[in-house]
Amino acid sequence: MAQTVKVWYDREGDFLEVLFSDKPGFMRETDNDAVMERVDEQGHVLGFSILRVSSIEKQKPLVAELA
Repeated sequence: MAQTVKVWYDREGDFLEVLFSDKPGFMRETDNDAVMERVDEQGHVLGFSILRVSSIEKQKPLVAELA
């Protein structure tokens, strides 16, 4: 079964958002200050966002655990 993923990048805001679902949800913090996860009321991950994308080092991956 194919799944649609939506990706937005705002160069001016230096912000990337990836959505796995259009279901209603809310943002909550992760263990990484630059990453927020979008979850539904049951806590299922609907997507995530990354702030200050341009500051990510090219040789070092950005790591965050999504619930």
